[in-house]
Amino acid sequence: MPFDPLVTAVVETSFNRLIQDDPELVRRLTRLKGQVIQVHLKELNKTLTFVFSQQVDVLADYEGEADCYLSLNLSVLPELREQANITDLIKQDKLDLQGDIQLAQKFAQLMKDCKPDIEEWLSRLTGDVVAHSLVQSVKDLSGFVQKQACKKQSHLAQVITEEWQITPPPLEIAYFCDQVEELASQAERIETLLNKLLEKA
Repeated sequence: MPFDPLVTAVVETSFNRLIQDDPELVRRLTRLKGQVIQVHLKELNKTLTFVFSQQVDVLADYEGEADCYLSLNLSVLPELREQANITDLIKQDKLDLQGDIQLAQKFAQLMKDCKPDIEEWLSRLTGDVVAHSLVQSVKDLSGFVQKQACKKQSHLAQVITEEWQITPPPLEIAYFCDQVEELASQAERIETLLNKLLEKA
């Protein structure tokens, strides 16, 4: 199977599955009916065309003219999910947009809201109770790992500042800054006194 049809099939199937799982997204899809958006990925030199009808068709080759054309790097795709970023990305030359900017914003919002409900998908295979338990266990494990990572980071910071003394602790830095200010103040007073003595001489 050629690469392009494989990619478009995966994107199309995933996109449509996520939309069908959410009635609000289905309603929003009907507002885009008849619109065509092209997304050109610069690194791959590939253009994906999204044709909106009762579903989303994703094509690698499209002869017609798109209502909105976006050209960007793959790294910009996550930022495109935030609707407010579009104008900033255009100003920073990270995004080339031709056509209807409002359509691009609607597309970005649709992409942002297409989030898989893992628990819902699992429940179809395992049942509600098992799916909920699995998802909760993963969340608990994730929380535990994050807490442990924070503890390790805090411990490492203490070791660096207190035991290895690679960097001074914050209070020591503050005390040093105060001393520098005091020295600068004394230097100014001495300079003023010297100037007065020179004037008298």
